[in-house]
Amino acid sequence: MAGQHAGAAPQHTVEGTDPGLNVLVAEPEIPAGVPPVLLIHGFASSVALNWEQSGWVSTLLESGRRVIAVDLPGHGRSAAPEDVDSYTPSRIRADLLQIVSDAGARPIADGHPESGLDVVGYSLGSRLAWEFGATQPSLVRRLVLGGPSSRDPLAEFDLPAAQRFLADGTPIDDESTAALVTMAQASPGADMYALLSLVEGIKEEPFDAAEAVPRQPLLLVAGEKDERVGALEVLGGLAPGAEVVIVPGRNHVNVVTARAFKDAALEFLNR
Repeated sequence: MAGQHAGAAPQHTVEGTDPGLNVLVAEPEIPAGVPPVLLIHGFASSVALNWEQSGWVSTLLESGRRVIAVDLPGHGRSAAPEDVDSYTPSRIRADLLQIVSDAGARPIADGHPESGLDVVGYSLGSRLAWEFGATQPSLVRRLVLGGPSSRDPLAEFDLPAAQRFLADGTPIDDESTAALVTMAQASPGADMYALLSLVEGIKEEPFDAAEAVPRQPLLLVAGEKDERVGALEVLGGLAPGAEVVIVPGRNHVNVVTARAFKDAALEFLNR
């Protein structure tokens, strides 16, 4: 696997500021002449945790796919900006558009099977991928959303309670908030204050799946034991024709490692 930063430098300037996002571009040994794949990880994860250690990058490369993967702001090897605006979904989507353009992705063009961009998102990455597909119809060809939600758990996050917990250990009453904080603390190298900035940015732009619906072919995947599995029916109702795969025995944490998930995604993307 060949890994490098997209463009001449690892950082990208978008809208006058420098988010310092870490970008991995991986080239297959034998290109299949199909669009590259953008991978967008989940909250408190990273390219390494979500996509490399779980086998996604190697699986895509073996199928001849060029891979573009990005550590979200405050995650992995990316910088943790102090301004909340760097963490809003609209700003992240703008950064992603700049990154894939720098990496050579081009709009879909008839007669050019390598044109366009396929996108795979997981959890928070699925929310970003849903909106990215809806706002970039001329670029995004197909979408795979793993562990998606039809609502916005981070928008409902009790930010003051999390801040008090980090400051002096005051217990968090809200179960969802407590679970997200626990998950974030368990993530290697997590910058908790950057993650709270991300939560604050998302609260400024809460997710409304019906506001902008992607029209591309769409695959929705969740583990059978994922508490969010019901979201597949809701999102599928908004995007008629969406395909659904439920992976037996898997939950929100471990479905991303499932071979069944990768196989379903590859079959869908290779059409």
